[in-house]
Amino acid sequence: MRLFLMILQVLCGLFLIAVVLIQSGKSAGLSGAIGGVADSFMAKNKAKSFDAKLARATKWVGAAFILLTLLLNVIK
Repeated sequence: MRLFLMILQVLCGLFLIAVVLIQSGKSAGLSGAIGGVADSFMAKNKAKSFDAKLARATKWVGAAFILLTLLLNVIK
């Protein structure tokens, strides 16, 4: 059981690293403030974008990684 959880945690960690590296930067800098990003088409449909899906995946995989870490610590 412990070996299976350790393998699952390593895979979860690798997937978490990949998802974080794929995401684009969130800071638009000065050009985003001047350009009026809030009124753009992408800002209105942000929940459907690829970046939003990656952010959601990061949250879920991160939570799974934390739970696996705690579970492995309890099992010892």
